[in-house]
Amino acid sequence: MLKLKFTERTDTRFGTVNWDKLGFGRYFADYMFVADYKDGKWDEGQILPYGTMEIEPAMMTLHYGQTIFEGLKAYYTVDGNANCFRPDMNAKRLNVSATKLVMPQFPEEQFIQAIQEVVYYNRKFIPQKRGESLYLRPVMFGSSNLLGVAPSVEYKLIIFASPVASYYEEGLNPIKIGVSDNHVRAVRGGLGSAKTAANYAASLYGGMEAKKKGYSQVLWLDGVNLSNVDEVGAMNIMFVVNNEIYTPTLDTGTILAGVTRNSVLKIAEHLGIKSHEKVLSLNEILTALNEGEMTEAFGTGTAATISPVGALSYKDKEYILNEGKIGEISQKMYDTLLGIQYGEIEDPFGWTIKVNL
Repeated sequence: MLKLKFTERTDTRFGTVNWDKLGFGRYFADYMFVADYKDGKWDEGQILPYGTMEIEPAMMTLHYGQTIFEGLKAYYTVDGNANCFRPDMNAKRLNVSATKLVMPQFPEEQFIQAIQEVVYYNRKFIPQKRGESLYLRPVMFGSSNLLGVAPSVEYKLIIFASPVASYYEEGLNPIKIGVSDNHVRAVRGGLGSAKTAANYAASLYGGMEAKKKGYSQVLWLDGVNLSNVDEVGAMNIMFVVNNEIYTPTLDTGTILAGVTRNSVLKIAEHLGIKSHEKVLSLNEILTALNEGEMTEAFGTGTAATISPVGALSYKDKEYILNEGKIGEISQKMYDTLLGIQYGEIEDPFGWTIKVNL
C-alpha cells in the first residue's frame, strides 16, 4: 500500500492532544501529504512531518483567493483497522471546485492513495470512541509569488489530519438555526457549489450575528429574492414532511454537493423512504411547520454528520420541531451512516476503503 516518500519526525504531537476534550479542529496529527504543481504537472507528493510553512507576502492565494479544500473522515473500525469514507467523491468534488477557480485537476487515484497514507502514518491519532474520528483536510492553493489578477501558475496540495469529536457542542442533541433575510452566502453563477475559502468567508458575518442571537447556524436563502432555502452554514439541510425527505436541489448551482447529503439520499432509497430534491421556498417550509406536517429537520455534512434541528427561527418567531428532540428519521439516518462508517453493519454501497493498521 505504501508508495510515497516518507520523512519521519523526531518527536510526536501525540502528547498535546486532550483526548477527553477533543472538540473539533483543535489538534493536529504528526504527518501531512504535500504535492506541488509546477511546469504544468503535479509531482508524486510525499509524506512530511506536520509543521509550519514559509510563504512570501506575494503568494497569490493571499491576494486573489485561489484556495479550495475538502473534508473527509477515517473511522476506527470494530476489527481494529480504519475506514475512509467515500474519498472518491471528495476527489471528484475537489476537481469540480478546481475547475471553477481555474486550478489544475488532481488525479483521483493519487488523491485516494495520499488519503490512505496520511491515515496510516497518523494511525495512533485515530480516536477509538464512537462518534469520534480522524478528520482529513485536503487544501489546494495558488502558490506563485506574483501580483496581478490572474490564475496562479504554481499550486500546492496539502492533506493533514486532526482527531475530532462532534462539530457542534450539542453533539447529537438538536441545534437551533436562524433564517437570515439580510445576508447571503451565494448567488447564481457564483461559487456557491464550490468548496472554496471565499464561500466560508462570505458566511462569517451572518454566522456571527446568528450566534449572538443564540443560534448554532444560519439557514441561508437564495441570493436573488431571499425566498428559497439554500443550505445551513456548514451543512446541507433536509426536512421531513409527512414522513418524506425534502432537500434543496443542486440545480441552482448555489449549494455544495455534500457527500453526506448524497449518502443520506442513497440510504433513504435503500430503506424505502421517499426523498425529493427540489426548489424549496421558505414559505413552503413555514406552512408545513404551521400545519404540523413537518415533523423534523436535520443538517448533513462531513464535519457534523447528522445534526438534528430542534428549533428554526424567522423574524423573531421560533418554530419547535419534534418537541426539540431528535426525530425518528434523523436517528435512523445517523445510526445507519455511522454503522457503515465504523464497520458495525454491512456497507451495501461499497463506500468505505479500508486502511489496515
